[in-house]
Amino acid sequence: MKKIEPPPGYPPEEGRYLRGNDYSPVAVVIILIHPAEEIPRGIEVLVKTGVESGAALSGTLQTENIGLEKLICNIVANPNIRYLVLAGPESPGHFTGEALIALFKNGIDQKKRIIGTKSPAPYLFNIPAQDVERFREQVTLVNLLNEGDSDVIRKAVWSCYQEKPTQFRSYSLYDPGAYPAKPISRKITWRVTRPHIEPKDENERKQVEKLKEMMANIKKRVKTKKQQ
Repeated sequence: MKKIEPPPGYPPEEGRYLRGNDYSPVAVVIILIHPAEEIPRGIEVLVKTGVESGAALSGTLQTENIGLEKLICNIVANPNIRYLVLAGPESPGHFTGEALIALFKNGIDQKKRIIGTKSPAPYLFNIPAQDVERFREQVTLVNLLNEGDSDVIRKAVWSCYQEKPTQFRSYSLYDPGAYPAKPISRKITWRVTRPHIEPKDENERKQVEKLKEMMANIKKRVKTKKQQ
């Protein structure tokens, strides 16, 4: 089977993850619902289990927008990754796991919102839509959301790098080789750092721009008066 060497600078985005075998066909992502300084040992164990079992990348995912954008960037930069194992407890506020599942199932709309999710701010403003589609085409999701058994994750990862189709629950898993396209290696643009307050449609965007223009005019008049 064909494998390729990841490009220089891989993985392009920093984050809470461990890097393993670059030629592995699987990455592991564990939903994180705690602050960085309060990450439970159990979550750390799951992340380590992923990389020790043979994953290319294994880490945590906290938000349904910027966090997910970083995940996408790191995966499309390595065409060898063909599976994403999702595990850990769902976030009761962000519904990050549910948003990721919906992304695979439905994609994004013209406003770059993940379709069919109840997540509060599932907007992928900082990466091109074609990168999102590449992610969905390149990778198959292995859904273990709300599970946290290391042995289950270990078996899922092992199944992904077998040469012949291997049954893991409802999935038939094996290593198909690298995705037949060049790596996409780039960072997120950071144009939008607070997607939860970004205008959600063109009408709302125009209203925001009008308000900004009014505020600029007010500041200009105040400055003129001070100079008189």
